[in-house]
Amino acid sequence: MNIFFLILGKISPLYLNILIGYVVTRLTKIKRENIAFLLVYILGPIVIFLATLSIKINIQLVFIPVFIFVFGSSIAFYVLYRYKKQWSDASVNTLAFTCGTGNSGYFGIPLAMILLEPNIANIFIFGTLASLLYENSTGFYVTAKGSFTARQSIVKIIKLPLLYAFIAGLYFNLNGFTIPDVIIPYFENLKWAYGILGMMMLGMGMKGFNLNEDFDKKFIKIAYFYKFAFWPGVILLLILLDKHYTQLLYEDIYRVMFLYSIVPLAGNTVTLAVLLKAKPEKASFTVLLSTLISVVYIPLALSLYGGF
Repeated sequence: MNIFFLILGKISPLYLNILIGYVVTRLTKIKRENIAFLLVYILGPIVIFLATLSIKINIQLVFIPVFIFVFGSSIAFYVLYRYKKQWSDASVNTLAFTCGTGNSGYFGIPLAMILLEPNIANIFIFGTLASLLYENSTGFYVTAKGSFTARQSIVKIIKLPLLYAFIAGLYFNLNGFTIPDVIIPYFENLKWAYGILGMMMLGMGMKGFNLNEDFDKKFIKIAYFYKFAFWPGVILLLILLDKHYTQLLYEDIYRVMFLYSIVPLAGNTVTLAVLLKAKPEKASFTVLLSTLISVVYIPLALSLYGGF
């Protein structure tokens, strides 16, 4: 019960940001498309570049983002193919995107800082780089296919600055560059700004929500199966296989990967759905509901896992 109330108290400001985003969109002329553009094209690339530059990379840590990216991409393409005939609009594209990732940034990073030691929390943050890469490559592609042709989708991916920010950060990291001390406080402020605006996007995405049109039981059922059952199930299987056979990883990585697998649906589902006009209201409701469910689901999953 202690961990339940700890998580509830720590994440309550995140829910306040969601409410603020909804109220601001309803009462002012601020356009959610502008906030989405700011997150994807400006704040996101800066945060990803500085984060990539700030970590010490080794082979075992590299396994985390590689696995997350490949596994998430596989799920996204499978879901897009498996359910492409279930909807006549762009819903399946949004579904494919959200099944392949989780809210490891806006929600997961604060959660990791609460539950993990600082050095292990840094490992988790490194893992979120794969999520951002997925969301702005594979995820962007499967979402954009609802509104654009394959060629147009690929062109849009190539134009995303986050990909080049990641490559630049990796290049400078491997060549021994480090973040100057004077920039570190600025970097921390940017991370908070990225997280706050990202959670506000969930509330902004609720503008125009219609319960009859956007409460899609089939959409929710599939998304929640992959996020709350399939993801942690596969990660637990991977942990068991490594513990008893390959022994390539270690306990800290197990904890990071399991924590990653149980975060709610990605807030960027709404961001990209808004940018690409791929049913943002439906996406926002599904993501918001998953975030509320996580208040109970996460403490329960952690207690059953026993590694925290």
